[in-house]
Formats: sequence, structure tokens, C-alpha cells
Amino acid sequence: MLIGQPLELLEKYRPPLTKAADFESFWRGTLATFVADDPQPLLTPIDTPITEIEIFDVSIPGYNQDLVKGWFITPKKLTTPRPVVIVYEGYGGGRGNYNEWLFWANCGYPTLVMDTRGQGGGHRRGDTPDGAYPRGSSSPGFMTMGIESKEDYYYRRLYSDAVAFVRAAKHLPHVDPTRIITTGGSQGGAIALAAASLAPEVFATMPDVPFLCHIHRAIELTDSYPYQEVVNYLRIHRSDSQQALATLTYFDCMNLVTMARADALISVGMHDPICPPDTVFAMRNHYAGKTSTQIWEFNMHEGGASDQNLIQAKWLAELLKAKE
Repeated sequence: MLIGQPLELLEKYRPPLTKAADFESFWRGTLATFVADDPQPLLTPIDTPITEIEIFDVSIPGYNQDLVKGWFITPKKLTTPRPVVIVYEGYGGGRGNYNEWLFWANCGYPTLVMDTRGQGGGHRRGDTPDGAYPRGSSSPGFMTMGIESKEDYYYRRLYSDAVAFVRAAKHLPHVDPTRIITTGGSQGGAIALAAASLAPEVFATMPDVPFLCHIHRAIELTDSYPYQEVVNYLRIHRSDSQQALATLTYFDCMNLVTMARADALISVGMHDPICPPDTVFAMRNHYAGKTSTQIWEFNMHEGGASDQNLIQAKWLAELLKAKE
């Protein structure tokens, strides 16, 4: 069934932002303190049966200099610098196997895949621990891990890792440092948006059915996980609910994208119970840069699936040509 408001209302849906007065200074301070200005990627070649693409194991210093794993996957025999696509993973997943990420390299783009710290026990394994950070009482999952304060919240570290990967991408072989593209689906879409908002080096972003947008509206609209983790926490931590909700505002992509200038292709599934359309349109309508929107009228959280990949590739090729 359709979730939330009709499309004609969503096109104009622009709820008030929930940004606190120190929102921008919090993120400036976070990046200045915990993310290196010029992180250097460590590349180790991988011996694989794949013959037309080079594949490297990657380690990049992320939040607080924690080493974050990834894959660098690039077409062989590139002779000129090429745009690089950075891919972020969905909720519960890590970097998995390198052969799961060949699409963008086969389109001719070097591809950097970021592992998701502490995740990887869901649909795709991970290889990066989260480290010994304060967590306190939380619901199972990642949505309330450290939610007692913005300084300790899990997504502070994850979004910072995403910025580190953008900065490190400039040092990868055969990469055009002026053409950095971020993408991902669901949680990966949120991380792609956060990177585009916090790293001015990002040229374009392609968030697919993005998570963590207009979070307050999401927990009103849906009982689906992962948002239900927040409701479960608030149900138990009744007296701490306002503090927890205030923490979430610092990581809400609706607030973050007011700082984004990169061109964006955003997708939404009109029947999506996990990332409801209200939340995606609220973010899109606050996005500071130029946006294009791919609406999947009858789809749920799968959005356009492989059809969306093809639309992204066409959109990106046209954008790059237009900005030559």
C-alpha cells in the first residue's frame, strides 16, 4: 500500500528543520578533531580469478584514526584520470566479497567500497571493528548505540569514516580528485548524503531509498526496523526520550543536506515501509544543491533495484558530459 502522503503533497512537503544552533559547529569540530585532513589509503593487491579488473584490499584511517577496511576496484589499463564512485553499504552489511561490487568498474569508473564499522552480521559480512567507545544502554542494533549524547552516538563515527573515504579517494591511482561520486542504498544512501553534506569535494551523489531522513516523522509513520529500534528504546527510556530525540537531529540527513552542494539523483519507493516517502521527500526538499528524483510508484524498499543502477549510470554519464 502507499505509505504516507499523496505524491502531489510530497512534492511540496518541507517540514521545519530540527537543527540545533550548534549543528554546523558540532560537525566542523568533529571532522577537525577526529578525521585526518589528508588520509592516505593503504592498498594491497588481491589475487583473483577476475581478469579484466584490478582489485585491492584497502585500509583507510577513519574516525579517531581507526583503520577502516574497504575494496578498491578499478578497470585495468586506465590511461587518464577517471571519476571515482564511493559505495556505502546498507544496514547490517559490511564490505562482503569484492566480486559483489563490479558494476561501477564495468561502467569504467574506479570504485571505492567502504566497510561499515561494527556491522556485517546481517546480509553481507564486515571486517572492521567499531572499537571501545561508550555505548550505554541501547536497543539491539545500531540505531540507539550511544544515543545518550551526540558525542558518543554511533553514526558520528560512521559519517566521519565516510568523509575520510572521500578525502582518501583523491590519492587512489587513476582517480580524478575533482570528480568524486558517493552512492549507496538505504543506510548506504544516508551515508552517501552525509558525505556529500560534510565533504565539499563530493561532485555528485546518488542516494537510493535513503535511510535516516526526517527521523522524527519516520518513527511516527512506520513500525518497521531499523526505526523500530528507536521506538523500543524510547518505550523503555521514557524519561530520557527528549535527549535521545535531540541526539538524532545531528545525524538526520534532512538537516545535513542543507550543507550539500553536489548534484544529486535521489530515488524513492512509494510503498516503502522502511524509509517512507515522506522522509525522503522532506530531505530532498531541503537539499541545497540541484536534485533529480526517480520515483518508483509501486515499489517498496527495493526501489528500482537493478533498474535503478542503470538509471544512475545514465544520469552520471550525462552529468559528467555536461560539466566537462
